[in-house]
Amino acid sequence: MNEQKIILQSLVMDLKRTALNLHSGSRDVAEQFRGEALKWEKELEKYEHDEYLQGLLEKSKFSLYDRSEQAAEDLLMYSVLLQNYVLKLK
Repeated sequence: MNEQKIILQSLVMDLKRTALNLHSGSRDVAEQFRGEALKWEKELEKYEHDEYLQGLLEKSKFSLYDRSEQAAEDLLMYSVLLQNYVLKLK
């Protein structure tokens, strides 16, 4: 569980960085963090997840591929939801 928790925390940070850079218009930097977030998503595929976490991961991954203006807000929201999930893990 510790390794999974670290990966989730890393994903949270990269989602947040992607969202903030998209919002500020730094698309190149956002792309770098988007790539990192996708690597963490891929790393998490080897673990079993409950329904709630699985849903968050699927929706956040969808938002990572989204190129609309809404993507930044969605990514920030998923980063907060995932961060709260990580905080309640033992």
